[in-house]
Amino acid sequence: MDAIPETFPRLLLEHGRVRPHKCAYREKYLGIWQAWTWAQVNDEVRALACGLAALGFTRGMNLAIIGDNRPRLYWAMLAAQCLGGVPVPLYQDAPAADMAYVLENAEIRYAIVEDQEQVDKLLELQADYPGIEHIVYDDERGMRHYRQGELVSYARLQETGRAWDRDNPGFYEAALAAGGGADNAIILYTSGTTGKPKGVCQTHAALIAAGTGGTGFEHLTDVENVLSYLPMAWVGDCLFSFAQALVAGFTVNCPESAETVTIDLREIGPSYYFAPPRIFEGMLTQVMIRMEDAGAIKRRMFDHFMAVARRVGADILDGRPVPAVDRLRYALGDLLVYGPLKNVLGLSRVRVAYTAGAAIGPDLFRFYRSIGINLKQFYGSTETCAYICLQPNGQIKFDSVGMAAPGVDVKLAENGEVLVKSPTLMSGYYKRPEATVEAIDPQGWFHTGDAGIFDAEGHLKIIDRAADVGRLNGGAIFAPNYIENKLKFFPFIKEAVAFGNGHDTVCAFLNIDMEAVGNWAERRNIAYAGYTDLASHPDVYALMADCVEKVNADLAADAAMSDTQVHRFLVLHKELDPDDDELTRTRKVRRKFIAEKYRVLIDALYAGRTSQYIETQVKFEDGRTGIVAADLRIADSHVVPPHVRRAA
Repeated sequence: MDAIPETFPRLLLEHGRVRPHKCAYREKYLGIWQAWTWAQVNDEVRALACGLAALGFTRGMNLAIIGDNRPRLYWAMLAAQCLGGVPVPLYQDAPAADMAYVLENAEIRYAIVEDQEQVDKLLELQADYPGIEHIVYDDERGMRHYRQGELVSYARLQETGRAWDRDNPGFYEAALAAGGGADNAIILYTSGTTGKPKGVCQTHAALIAAGTGGTGFEHLTDVENVLSYLPMAWVGDCLFSFAQALVAGFTVNCPESAETVTIDLREIGPSYYFAPPRIFEGMLTQVMIRMEDAGAIKRRMFDHFMAVARRVGADILDGRPVPAVDRLRYALGDLLVYGPLKNVLGLSRVRVAYTAGAAIGPDLFRFYRSIGINLKQFYGSTETCAYICLQPNGQIKFDSVGMAAPGVDVKLAENGEVLVKSPTLMSGYYKRPEATVEAIDPQGWFHTGDAGIFDAEGHLKIIDRAADVGRLNGGAIFAPNYIENKLKFFPFIKEAVAFGNGHDTVCAFLNIDMEAVGNWAERRNIAYAGYTDLASHPDVYALMADCVEKVNADLAADAAMSDTQVHRFLVLHKELDPDDDELTRTRKVRRKFIAEKYRVLIDALYAGRTSQYIETQVKFEDGRTGIVAADLRIADSHVVPPHVRRAA
């Protein structure tokens, strides 16, 4: 394309003209990959848009979209935009009660959902929110006996749309022509870590600027393949699977289900891949578990070539000079270890891989880059279309999120908060003008709420949320997220919550990773009955203590953080869970909520007790509630004393 169209429907139209027979979307259904070309997608979107118009959907209305990543749901986003409407994707795993606020706030009258499960949620909500007038469902399984008048199948709506299109010639073209870059293209709701979620309004111009900047930075073309498996309501998926896909024209692949993502990843072999740190951590954990169960010869070969990779792999990936002998050793390692390993992970064809959303451990980062996977971190937020900082090839630093992306200005406020000016900035929070004014100052700088520092080369390091940075009673800066991330770098620790603001010392809650610790326990013949039983086992506490002490040694080497070593910790009797309001849907810690809910445990940590009994209400997947009770052990951890820190 010479000039990039200013709206997504016009981008879709252009792809249908320029590359009509190029594969645009794939979806695995009943074990078979189905494919649609750009010409076919144009026909599908047109039929759906006209069907919505026949139902009365008009410019300025909002359309709720709920379900797993499905081509037809992406087309629903485009269909709404074709009519001048705004798609509002919701997290598909959210319970009905959590959806109610967004539906009401966004004034939803029309919804397109994936299946019976999502239909049932919306029907359940009608008593509290009767505003939904039309519910369109894609998957017809289980829907045979539903007789509600507001229900219509996706296929039936498209049939209606094709007839309506014939009866109203020129309507569709006029609707597309009426749209402009300043129109809102989507409303994405924030995770609500500090209160009710806010609807972030992003325009076509902002999202297309982010898509153009990212594809240009990484030289992405229409030959790329991306696996779309993260929630459609999350800004990262909106950037990679929607904005960038429609700017570059590459193929979006939707897995059959969450359970088949690993298999589908291997089958597709994407060239462009994104995953949050927890996914990369899970992959590496699986690799290490398999190697521990492997034979002695295979383990020795793996250890030998991984040592070679750690020594020279990243330098080879970055094009730096490496001795010929080491290049030969690395090539042999690629043949025997790295290549087969990447194939098992489904990453053989990856040209660039991204991670974001949380800090990633240096060892984890180094592992993937050492075996030849071009893994990078980026930094962004919902309010900036996930586009603030990127890492240029050859300038990868494990402890930074890169440099300001093309077209973006970044600076630090006096208190260290990261401020951003960018063409990708939101038009505002939906129906929240006061919040918009609070987030964007009169000079046009967006206040991210993150605290950061620049290194000597201009790379940005994020240390915590600015609002969460506090101080110990002794005056030391306390950045809880910085400590928590160091703890979570260990594969045995799934979640961590640190406390210390207004206290003399730092204490922490830990969640074990059930799969990693379970495998560790089984290899040591440790019997356990479930999560609570395993988490309280003395050997598991010793394992956690070892992880905490290694973090303390790391913190001790940092002059600014040495006073924030973890003095005491406990292992929670249950996993922190979004359904229990302890985490957001993007698995960010709701720090204040946890502090209130587990106040008795925090008091016990700081009172010097060795144990504390607690009963906690939990929600099950079927909606029932129950009680998990335990007498939690509280452990002291080794702290590196001041004179040792100075000597180091």
